[in-house]
Amino acid sequence: MILRPNKTVVTCAVTGGVTDPDSTPYLPITPEQIGTSALEAADAGAAVVHLHVRDPETRRPSTSLALYEETFNFIKSRNSEVIINLTTGPGAHFVIGNPILHRGHDHMSKLYPAKMRVQHIEQLKPDICSVDFNTMNQGDNNVRINHKNIVKEMIRLIQASGTKPELELFDSGDLRLAQEYVAAGIIESPPLWQFAMGIKYGWDHTVEAVDYARRQLPLDACWSAFGISKEEMPMVAATWLLGGHVRCGLEDNIYIEKGVLAKTNAELVEKTVRIVKDLGGSIASPAEARVIYGLQT
Repeated sequence: MILRPNKTVVTCAVTGGVTDPDSTPYLPITPEQIGTSALEAADAGAAVVHLHVRDPETRRPSTSLALYEETFNFIKSRNSEVIINLTTGPGAHFVIGNPILHRGHDHMSKLYPAKMRVQHIEQLKPDICSVDFNTMNQGDNNVRINHKNIVKEMIRLIQASGTKPELELFDSGDLRLAQEYVAAGIIESPPLWQFAMGIKYGWDHTVEAVDYARRQLPLDACWSAFGISKEEMPMVAATWLLGGHVRCGLEDNIYIEKGVLAKTNAELVEKTVRIVKDLGGSIASPAEARVIYGLQT
């Protein structure tokens, strides 16, 4: 059985930590660029903007508190309604053969303790933040490591800050661990589930895979899913048809159509909104999304 929400929440993932800035000239880099792109996405119909930050000089992912604060305040000062979702993904990166550093260059391993990974959450207290559960191979020499005890401590600190964790699930093992934490009361109810589809060595990017994933949840669960690259928009349609909320953005995909780069995140949001509406859905406003996601008002 499929229960579709009355309104669909659209999230825009604005810049990400993996997208290569050399692959597109349109990826926002500076706090002002990221903030402006997020505001444009909100105007196009995104109730939630999911944010990473980047070093303006190197254009690479950053964990700078100052950059997070500047980006966060840029958006909040211009749009107090849009829901801000900050990442906590950085700090789980292990490179085979390289030393582990707390601070260092992108080619070095960076495994941070829980406190360091959520310091921007404790300071800024966003509405939502993503929490990755995955430990998996990525690329030839890279491994993502999210040990369950680190994840547990991150969730404790996040919830103590009044922020709701978005449970980022890359495969069925992630889902089982998250379910254990929900059952143990470590994750406050109602949980917010998200399936990251199509990342190599995780879930496949098929309708069957996302249908399997959502069937492991209670019928009335609040969940979303997203696909990457050319599967972004097909996964928007599949997710809506299966009763989930949707996500798009330059973090996940840089093309608006085959061979044509998206110039803005707003373009991708507009296409996502059109798909949902063409299928018969309605788009949630930020205020409606707060109720759907069980956020503090």
